[in-house]
Amino acid sequence: MNKHEFTLRYNLHRLRSTITSAPKSFLGRQAAVLIAVMEVDQQLHIMLTRRPMHLRHHPGQISFPGGKVEPNDRDIIHTALREAHEEIGLQPENVDILGIFPAHKTFTGFEITPVVAMVKQPFELVLDPGEVEDCFLVPLNFFIERSNRHNMFHYRHGARYQVHFMPFEDKFIWGVTAAIIDLLCRHIDVN
Repeated sequence: MNKHEFTLRYNLHRLRSTITSAPKSFLGRQAAVLIAVMEVDQQLHIMLTRRPMHLRHHPGQISFPGGKVEPNDRDIIHTALREAHEEIGLQPENVDILGIFPAHKTFTGFEITPVVAMVKQPFELVLDPGEVEDCFLVPLNFFIERSNRHNMFHYRHGARYQVHFMPFEDKFIWGVTAAIIDLLCRHIDVN
């Protein structure tokens, strides 16, 4: 799949499903993540980060660039772009925003809105060591292959919730990041 086909599928398909969220009663701090899709050697990739172990929230986990909405952010898209610039050095003018997915409430107290974007040009990574330990690309085709996307059920306070996970090389992608990737793959699927 190339940039044009991805963009066409993303824009033409209606969102048929959502991500299983924490109950509506869970209060969540507003946050945004950037699903940065990038073409490398004529193949699309998704950009992911690994959070450092010293962080209070989600240490060592794989995530998208992103973070909390700040008072000066114009909107949720601005939050995702600002955070991606701060965390990995991705300039806002180097992306084309394709759209946003519905917000997802987490049990850890966040309401995360995924912003889908296509990176226009390769760029030099500049990692903020306070927020990002590593940044890497995963071929989108790996995630599109259904056998690479897994889920199991977890019980919390008597309720059953689906938890997504996706092992990739020496990395374990799980939780909301994996759920968002699964939603993206189902959204652009032609079957």
